[in-house]
Amino acid sequence: MPIIAPDLGIDLGTSYTSIYVRGRGIVVNEPSLVVLNAADRQHVLAVGDEARFLMGRTPETLVPVFPIRAGTLSDFDTAEIMLRYFVRKAIGVSRLIKPRIIVSTPCNITDVQRKALTEALIRAGGKHVILVEKPFAAALGCGLPVYDPVGSMVADIGAGTTDVALISLGGTVVGQSIPVGGDRMDEAIMNYIRQECSLMIGRQTAESIKKDLASAMPLEQSRVIPVRGVSRLNTSADIVDFSSTQAYEAIREACSAILNSLKWVLERTPPELAADIMRNGVHLTGAGSCLFALDNYFSSALGIPVILAQNPADCTITGIGYLTENIQTLMPQDQKAIYTD
Repeated sequence: MPIIAPDLGIDLGTSYTSIYVRGRGIVVNEPSLVVLNAADRQHVLAVGDEARFLMGRTPETLVPVFPIRAGTLSDFDTAEIMLRYFVRKAIGVSRLIKPRIIVSTPCNITDVQRKALTEALIRAGGKHVILVEKPFAAALGCGLPVYDPVGSMVADIGAGTTDVALISLGGTVVGQSIPVGGDRMDEAIMNYIRQECSLMIGRQTAESIKKDLASAMPLEQSRVIPVRGVSRLNTSADIVDFSSTQAYEAIREACSAILNSLKWVLERTPPELAADIMRNGVHLTGAGSCLFALDNYFSSALGIPVILAQNPADCTITGIGYLTENIQTLMPQDQKAIYTD
């Protein structure tokens, strides 16, 4: 066993966490989820894939915890436990010299949030921590010329946040992060069905409806699927028909919020770079960008091309992986990076 740990790249997401090991590629891609004992939160029952299997099946004595919210730590202690588990799963524990870690973060996070994330990764087994803004990594992962004097605009739509940024010459010119993403759409579908159909469903069912039925624009021919849940009227199992038109109405507000973020960045784009965006368009990355007709919705509203990246869910970890393999390209001033011993 080598004594020097390889460099690690981490895409820390609200829904999933991916880890790239230098020289090996992506070795971890698991839910950012921990199941704890309610009485003793240091007693961990399951992490990642094992914890996801237990979701919705746990007794009151066990608590599922998502320690990452909006791309930042919402539960420091649980996040440390989860990160330590993933790091050990990626490279083991028999390392004398700890790894350098590159981790993606949302735009505009505060100094306190940066410090908390850095401290958690140091406690989880890292030696140096470098923070890289998520849209920069996503743009790098989908092949955009981020180091050239050309404007590249990326909207990374994740589970908890959407990060929109204009990138040029290796840095972010204008960026914004909003707490709207795939999870907000799932919650909107759950609330809509509860209020309009008097049926209570779980988050996994709402996510399946979003993937199978929801659209960012009205469909010419409406589709209908049966949805199973618990009736609010008599608390018994029930089935209702749910249409694509209703799904569109449910998620319309979330899509509008992301569109407003795109407009906010475009309004603040320097004129020299605006022509590049008009010519090359906006690139969509992140799992949330796979929503049906989302690219067409943005394109029709903005009047510029909007391109869905290939394998959008993997763009950020691909970009982080490139930086991990070429860590010498990262300097302390790049992307507000932080080095910590």
